[in-house]
Amino acid sequence: MANDATDVITATAGRGARPDVKDSPFDWVTDTDRTLERHTRRVLTAEFSGIPVVGEEFGADLGAENAEYRWVVDPVDGTANYVAGVPWCAYSLALVDNSGPVVGVVADPYRGQIYAAARGRGARANGNPVRLTDRTSTAGTIVCTELARGGPWPGMGGFIQRAAQAHTGVRVLGSAALSIAQVALGHVTAAVLHSYHEWDVAGAMSLAIESGAVVLDRRGSDTALPTDGLLVAAPGVAEEVLGWWQEAEC
Repeated sequence: MANDATDVITATAGRGARPDVKDSPFDWVTDTDRTLERHTRRVLTAEFSGIPVVGEEFGADLGAENAEYRWVVDPVDGTANYVAGVPWCAYSLALVDNSGPVVGVVADPYRGQIYAAARGRGARANGNPVRLTDRTSTAGTIVCTELARGGPWPGMGGFIQRAAQAHTGVRVLGSAALSIAQVALGHVTAAVLHSYHEWDVAGAMSLAIESGAVVLDRRGSDTALPTDGLLVAAPGVAEEVLGWWQEAEC
């Protein structure tokens, strides 16, 4: 399914897509989103009958809230980039239980990469094992964040300023899944999300956890799938970046 999504996204991105605006000008949906989610639901229903699906475009199947397992899919994470032809969006799918992601996959179409992970079995990029190399300093590195639904999140300017004082760059790339994946791959030191939906992050969270990243909420609590903000970071810098975030939101 990730390979199917890669083919569809790369064949259609930026080519006359007509997005519908949801309740925010930053939150778009296209026919591609709907088509890929329908395809995913058909395959999952046929192969794993009885496990409900939760998706960005069509919501949750009946009973998903209390089910032992649920599939969580975001057909195009970074739809605004997709519509504009900016090469930074992803397909994300995860199997989730009460402890967090069991398995996850993120397709990075423009880089020709399929990132996959399973609980206790590690993470892989196109089949090659991925293991995070720890860092002891944020200086000279990059941290990712994403806009909230209405634009900059409260304290975002202060967070960027605090990072700059530590000689750290901040990037807003437009895809929560790929921002988290960059931490797992060691390309950036941390990703901070003020708000998000489960389908935005579940697949990438599987990668991050299995690569050895630290996962915290805004209070610094360690949990596999936080509901109150999200920090994913290399272990050696997690507390430093958390401090910037907490200071910025005060």
